[in-house]
Amino acid sequence: MSKATAQPKSGGGGGLMWLQGLACGAMVALVPGTSLLLGVLLAPGLAALVLDRQPGRPIARSVLLFGGAFCIGPVSALWSAGQSVEAALGIVGDINSIGTAWSAAAAGWFMAELIPLVVRVVLEAAGVARAARLRAARAKLIEEWGPDQPPGQ
Repeated sequence: MSKATAQPKSGGGGGLMWLQGLACGAMVALVPGTSLLLGVLLAPGLAALVLDRQPGRPIARSVLLFGGAFCIGPVSALWSAGQSVEAALGIVGDINSIGTAWSAAAAGWFMAELIPLVVRVVLEAAGVARAARLRAARAKLIEEWGPDQPPGQ
């Protein structure tokens, strides 16, 4: 095997990916109930993390943040019930917990897509209004001074 094929193409990010995989494997081995519950509740965020190719992954971060905020209640209920896989399956079987977390993740995706459009529309409207004010001020100055005479003479 040559040195070119043995090195990762990402420039050294392979070690971090390996450590993240190791941490996920340790979590599944040590707390399987919590891992199962978080895996199901954060499934839309994990899908967004895989599919988002923008720098900084803003959509995936938003989906995970919104979905993660609504995982606190079910995870707290799981810890109160003993952190067993059976308790996790019981919580996963409740459509309210999954529906709430997935709806929150959808709201995060919607906000990540909608906010840039709203900001663009607001900035465009502000630019159009400023251009109209400047044209009106220019017309007023032309009316006072005339089109040929600059205002300082």
